[in-house]
Amino acid sequence: MSEAPERNENKTAPAAPKKRTPPEMKTLPMLPLRGMVVFPYMIIHLDVGRERSLAAIEKAMMEDHRILLVCQIDADKDDPGREDLYNYGTVAVINQILKLPGGTVRVLVEGEKRARISDYHRLENYDEVEAKVYTDPIYTSTDVEVATRSLIHRFEDWVKLSKRIPADTLVSVAIIDDAGRLADLIASHLNLKVHMRQDLLECINIRDRLELLSYDLSHEIELLRMERNIDGKVRQQMDKAQRDYYLREQIKVIRKELGYKDDIVSDIAEYRTKLAVGGYPERVQEVVNRELHRLEGMNNMNTETSVIRNYVEWLLALPWNKESKDTVDVKKAAKILDHDHYGLQKVKERILDFLAVHQLAPDKNAPILCLVGPPGVGKTSLAASVARATGRQFIRASLGGVRDEAEIRGHRRTYVGAMPGRIIEGIRNAGTRNPVFLLDEVDKLAADYRGDPSSALLEVLDPAQNKAFSDHYIDIPFDLSKVFWIVTANNLGTIPRPLRDRMEIIELSSYTEYEKLEIAKRYLVGRQREQNGLSGKDIRFGAGVLQDIVEHYTRESGVRELERLIGQVCRKAARKIVEGEEPPIRVTRRNLTDFLGRVKFLETKSEKKPQVGVATGMAWTEVGGAILPTEVTVLKGKGKLILTGQLGDVMQESAQAALSYIRSRADALGLPEDFYEKDDIHIHLPEGAVPKDGPSAGITMATAMISALTGRKVHSDVAMTGEITLRGNVLPIGGLKEKVLAAYREGMKTIVLPKKNARDIEEIPESVREKLTFVPASHMDEVLKTALLPADRPAKQETEVPDEKAPAKKDETGANASSTESGQGGDNDA
Repeated sequence: MSEAPERNENKTAPAAPKKRTPPEMKTLPMLPLRGMVVFPYMIIHLDVGRERSLAAIEKAMMEDHRILLVCQIDADKDDPGREDLYNYGTVAVINQILKLPGGTVRVLVEGEKRARISDYHRLENYDEVEAKVYTDPIYTSTDVEVATRSLIHRFEDWVKLSKRIPADTLVSVAIIDDAGRLADLIASHLNLKVHMRQDLLECINIRDRLELLSYDLSHEIELLRMERNIDGKVRQQMDKAQRDYYLREQIKVIRKELGYKDDIVSDIAEYRTKLAVGGYPERVQEVVNRELHRLEGMNNMNTETSVIRNYVEWLLALPWNKESKDTVDVKKAAKILDHDHYGLQKVKERILDFLAVHQLAPDKNAPILCLVGPPGVGKTSLAASVARATGRQFIRASLGGVRDEAEIRGHRRTYVGAMPGRIIEGIRNAGTRNPVFLLDEVDKLAADYRGDPSSALLEVLDPAQNKAFSDHYIDIPFDLSKVFWIVTANNLGTIPRPLRDRMEIIELSSYTEYEKLEIAKRYLVGRQREQNGLSGKDIRFGAGVLQDIVEHYTRESGVRELERLIGQVCRKAARKIVEGEEPPIRVTRRNLTDFLGRVKFLETKSEKKPQVGVATGMAWTEVGGAILPTEVTVLKGKGKLILTGQLGDVMQESAQAALSYIRSRADALGLPEDFYEKDDIHIHLPEGAVPKDGPSAGITMATAMISALTGRKVHSDVAMTGEITLRGNVLPIGGLKEKVLAAYREGMKTIVLPKKNARDIEEIPESVREKLTFVPASHMDEVLKTALLPADRPAKQETEVPDEKAPAKKDETGANASSTESGQGGDNDA
C-alpha cells in the first residue's frame, strides 16, 4: 500500500482550474454534530434534540434553509464551545423536518459546499458563525484525470468486496465528470473514522483530496480482503466443527445404543471422583482441575488429549499422602534379618538402630545407607530384607550405565513421549511415599552431553532438599524425606565426593569359607532345590560335599558362583530322576566330579615350597581381595630395572623406591656395591593381561628383589602388604580385611602388615584370625626377618603345617601380633 499523503490543507499547488471562484463570506446558524462528518452532495437524516441545536434549525428555516454542520472534537460534550469544534464544516440545505415523540426533530439535510469558520458568535439561543464558503472549480489537467480514473477503479474494487451499496449506485458515481463532487460522493459511502473523514473535508485542493481518498480507499480494500480471508477460514472451521460435532453426536448415540460410555466425559468424571475422595494436596487439586478444564474443551480426536490424560493419571496415581505403617518391633525385625541373612552384623545393627529411633521419633527423616562391597555378598537381598523387617514396600532401580539426567529427574512434557524419572516411577509403583528404595550400582553411573545423573541424585539423597523433589514431568514438588534410601556400590572410589557425603557408608567384606558353608546350608541348597523342581527327598548332599565345593570350585568374595554350582548339581540330579534313576540322588565327595567336572582349584598347601625371588603380596580389588605373586629374576646386564605384568604408575614408583632402599642397604644385605651396575633386575607379576596398580606392593617387591639378589628363599605361606619408603619404613594401607581373607583362601598362614594397621585386625572374622599369624611391621628389617629363611635353614621344614592351636607369634615388642595397636588407616589399593 502506498504511503499516506500528508493531511494538511493546500500543501500542493492546485492544477489550473477552468474557472476559479473566490470563497464567499456568509453568516449562518451552526449545528454541532456528534461523531459525524457530512460531505457536500451528501443527503442524510439527522436526529436533533439539544435546545440550542433546535433553535439553530428554526433560525435557518426562517431565512434561506441553510445551516453550517460542524463535527465536535469531543462527541461526549453536551454544550460545545468554539474550542470543541473543528475549523471546517459543510453548508447544508434543510429539505425536510419531522417532529418525533419526546421533543426530538428528524431533519433531512443535503450538503452543498465546504466552509471554514472565520468568526464564532455564541448567541442567547443558538450559535452563529461567519464562514468562508468554498466552491470546487472544475479541473481539466491530466494528473487530475488520471487520479480520478484510479479512484473509480479502487471504488469498484471496494464495492465488489464490501457489497454494501447496489451496483447501480456504482454506475451513477462512475459517470460524474466533476472530480470534487466524485470524491465527496465516494467519501460519503466509505465507513471511515471521524478524523479521516474530517481530513477529507478539510482538503480544499482537489488533487490532494483525490490522492488522500485513494490512500484511504486502498486501506479499506486491504482490510476488506483480510476480513474476507479471515471470514473464509472461520467459516471453513465452523463448517468442519459443525460437521465434527454432528458426527460426534452420532457416535455418542451409537455408543449409547451399544452400551458404551463417552470416553472423555466418563474419564473426566472418573478423574474428578478420584480427586474428590483421594485427599490430594491443594496444589495437586489446582493442577488437575486446570488440566481437566482444558480436556473438556477438546474433542477426542485431538492428539493433546492423550498427553493431558497421561499427565493427570500420573498426578492421581502418586501417593502424595499415603504411607505404610512401619513395624516398630525391634526384636521381631532382628529375627527377620537373622533369618534372611547370615552374618552382616554391622548392617543389621544399623537398621535396628534406625527402627529404635523411629519408634521414639516417628517424624524424623529416614537414613540414607550406602552398602559398599564386592558382588555377591548380599547387598541387594539385604535391602529386600530391610523392607520386610520394617513392613514397608520395596522398590529397586538399577543405575548401572545410566547417562541421561532425565532418567532421574524425568523429561519435560514438551517432548514427545515424555515420562517421569525412575524415582517418581518407583514411588508410584510402591503406592506409598515411605518405601524402602534401593538404588543399585550407583558407582556405575555415567555422564555425557545429556547431563550428569550423579548430580541429579544430590537432590534425591539430600535430607535438606528431598522434601520438595522436583521431577520435570510432574512439575510439582514431591516429598521424598520419608523414603528409606539404600544405595549399593562395588567401588566407593568411583562415587562422586558430593554424593558420597550425603550417605552413611557401610562396608560389606568378603565371606569367609565358614560363612559361605553356612550360607549354602541355610539358604542356597533349599532355594536351588525349589527352583529345579526337587524336594529334600529327591537329592541328598553328603558330608563334606559343600565344603569341597567351596574350597575346590570357587574363589570369590560372594556366593553367586557357589549358588550356580549348587544349582548345577541339582539340575544333574533332576536329569537322572527323569531318566529313571530312583531318588534320592546322593551327592558325595567321591562322585562330586560327576556333577561339577574336574576340580578347578587344586589343594596345594602341602606342595608349596620356599623359592628364591618369589614373594606373595596382597591387593584390594572391586570384587574383593586377591593375592599378587611377585617374581624377580637377576640377569647379567647394565643395571636396568625391567617391570612387566601391566603395572601402573604407583607400582612402578614403588619398585623404584624398593631398589633405592636395597642400594642404600647393600652392605648390610651382603651385596656388592656395584651390583646395580652389572645386573639387570626383572620384576614380573603374573596374569599380565590384568592391569595392576596400588600403593601396597612396595614391601612385596623389595622382599622378592632382596631374595633374588641374596639367594635366600622366601616363606611360601607368608603374604604381605604395605608401602615402602626410601629409608625402609612400612606405611599403612587400606582394605586389610579383604586382603587377609583372600590370603586365607589361598592357604597363607602368616600375614605381614604395617604396624599402623594392627587395629584393623579386629574387623577380620574371629574364625579366620584364629588360623592366621599376624606380624605388624614398622620397618623393612622386620619384614625380612619374617619373610626370608635363614641361609642355613633346610627347606624341608617349610612343608610342615603349623599347629593351629599353637600360640600366635610375638612381634619385637613381645605383644601378641593379633592384638590391636593404634595407628591410622592407609590408602585404598586399586
